[in-house]
Amino acid sequence: MSEPEHATTITSRRRPRKTLRAGTATAVVTAVVAGAAYAAGLGPFARGTASGSGPAPAAVAQARAFLADWAAGRLPNAAGRTNRPGTAQEVLSNFTKGLDIGRPALTAEAPAEGGDGNVSVPFTARMPIAGLGTWTYKSKLSLSEQEKGGWKVNWTLSLVHPHLSDTAKFHLERGGADPAPVVDRNGKTLSIDAHPSVRPVLAQVASGGGGSGSGPRGAIQLVDRATGEVERTEATFGGQGDTSAGRTVHTTLDVTWQSAAEKALAAHADGKNASLVALRIDNGQILAMANSPSSGFNRAVSGTYAPGSTWKIVTSSALLLKDAVAPGDIVDCPKYLTVGKQFHNVETSEHRNATFLRDFAESCNTAFIGLRGKLGDQELGDVARKYFGVGQDWHVGIPSYDGSVPAPKDETEKAASVIGQGRIQANPLIMASVTATAVSGTFHQPTIKGDAKDTTTTAALPGKVVTRLREMMRTTVTDGTARSLSDLSGDIGAKTGTAEVSDGEPNNGWLVAYRGNVAVACVVEQGITGGGSAGPILHSLLAAVPADAS
Repeated sequence: MSEPEHATTITSRRRPRKTLRAGTATAVVTAVVAGAAYAAGLGPFARGTASGSGPAPAAVAQARAFLADWAAGRLPNAAGRTNRPGTAQEVLSNFTKGLDIGRPALTAEAPAEGGDGNVSVPFTARMPIAGLGTWTYKSKLSLSEQEKGGWKVNWTLSLVHPHLSDTAKFHLERGGADPAPVVDRNGKTLSIDAHPSVRPVLAQVASGGGGSGSGPRGAIQLVDRATGEVERTEATFGGQGDTSAGRTVHTTLDVTWQSAAEKALAAHADGKNASLVALRIDNGQILAMANSPSSGFNRAVSGTYAPGSTWKIVTSSALLLKDAVAPGDIVDCPKYLTVGKQFHNVETSEHRNATFLRDFAESCNTAFIGLRGKLGDQELGDVARKYFGVGQDWHVGIPSYDGSVPAPKDETEKAASVIGQGRIQANPLIMASVTATAVSGTFHQPTIKGDAKDTTTTAALPGKVVTRLREMMRTTVTDGTARSLSDLSGDIGAKTGTAEVSDGEPNNGWLVAYRGNVAVACVVEQGITGGGSAGPILHSLLAAVPADAS
């Protein structure tokens, strides 16, 4: 999103060679880029696209909205989408108590219509257990059309988990050895006490990402509510009969970077959920991975967020690859642009007769949306996958979410996609990698272990595209929305982002940057703007570390 707090006139380094004007608003629709509709129908739960036929779209949208609210911790909202809201809220609130579950990932699958007129929506639940791994299981929702109109989720205990009942609940049993010694790239110890935000990472690395190893062990057990007797074991974590006890686990992390990252979050996250990743541009090795709070869900690599305007790096790449625009071209930036619904810039800023360079540096949404016709419906996803590796299967060394860029279902969603909204999903690991690829031209699969395999297949960005992307990101620091980084040493480039979540909730704030051989990315949930929330965090990080990575 556009962030006008640092609005400054930018002059292009070349004369404009042609004019490309964004369309003007023709109607006013009271809506924004993402809101309840996007959370409901276009949410972060499936890589594919939904069909327009089959079960009632309103029922499927309600199911996705329920899963979206549950996953995000908006439990009153989720409960309100059921036919028993009071009971539903109580159960959802109590379900994770004592299980050390972080923020879940809930993936909706293909819906089906039953003979009774109800709609069934299966889903996969991935529940991250702090320090152990992810508890994965399948369940399903049933929805009924209401007499007064609309659809509701039919509340039952079994929709939370098929084995949850009035007589049985879940219990977490921990046990096993302490994690193996874990060291950074230079052989320095990474202790949990000194680096608390890597607690879940250490266990995953030590156990090979969930397999057998010398890390902690544990189990999710189904127990009788009255007697506590174990009825069955639902999931186990860690290996049995370890032969690797005491074996040192080597990582690509750097103690200096990791310490600085944790201190930056502690000082500037202001109690909000936040995370960041720093990695080497030349090989993708992760130097720092930090979360606030430091325990529980590793949102830095497993989070699913709309990347907002940081995604304009990929959109710009797609446009530059086909010479659809050049930095010096005039691309108008009006306050509003209506494509099915009204899109706008933050605080409805506008930059008339702006160059594309300035549109990028000032993060103008309407200018980018006005260029959507220059790209095919599949093109943004194709470019993300082919050049940036987004959506391919990454082998980071720990469980990770590797991004999703589904083809838009209509022009409104296409407009949202070019500015990093709609159904596009990423996290700091993905956006740090996107930044590294943009400024080097070559994708390197991120890794936290030197021996991680790489099964991705990508192509190199042309040199001319890389040069222009670096120029645009550098201008964003010197004359745009990332000016908060301009006083730091080194040749820094960046891109801010503001991602709208849903109606009534503050935006998430994003910032990505590069300096020397390092790319970094940070997201702050409910941070409102990228420059205002993620900016101080990355400024603190970069000010505390060397200007390059050796």
